[in-house]
Amino acid sequence: MAVKIHATALIEKDVALGDGTSVWDNVHIRFGTTVGEQCIIGEKTYIACGVHIGHRVKINAFVYICNAVTIEDGVMISAGTIFTNDRFPRATMPDLKQLRSSDPDEHTLPTLVRQGATIGAGCVIGNDLSIGRWAMVGMGSVVTRSVPDFHLVLGNPARSVGCVCKCGPMLGRFEDGFGGEITCGHCRTKYFVDGQTVREI
Repeated sequence: MAVKIHATALIEKDVALGDGTSVWDNVHIRFGTTVGEQCIIGEKTYIACGVHIGHRVKINAFVYICNAVTIEDGVMISAGTIFTNDRFPRATMPDLKQLRSSDPDEHTLPTLVRQGATIGAGCVIGNDLSIGRWAMVGMGSVVTRSVPDFHLVLGNPARSVGCVCKCGPMLGRFEDGFGGEITCGHCRTKYFVDGQTVREI
């Protein structure tokens, strides 16, 4: 399948786009980034240098993805999401006479979004953390620490409130004290819940 690139998109050198990927209007993808097959990059999204994006990833409009972010296969990133990679950023050196470089350095911290995860609209994602497999981040959340597999997190700062199935619906809320073997009512996938540890059977 052919790659589709809108005429207004800016794709810098050494960017790899997989077969069947679509890049929409006014997207900017910096050098050294790799994007897998059958991805969608929504309009006015910015992807920094050296970002790694897997296959069949959906990135909606107005998303900002900075350096040191890795996105695995099957991830959904909704509109207006912002990634970060520096905990204590400054514009200048302490003497105020020189701008700090925007190049990655020892202060650049990584973020990993694992396969199948969903990040809701308008989220802010911290750094030096991971978002687990098939996890879901509710819209408008601010993620400041790692999210376990299958967890649903909400709020500012984001907190785990329950777990979700690979097909999307909530399996249960942790406050209800559920556990043991659980079957999704939609796709019949089975899980085992032990406290806040969730695994597919």
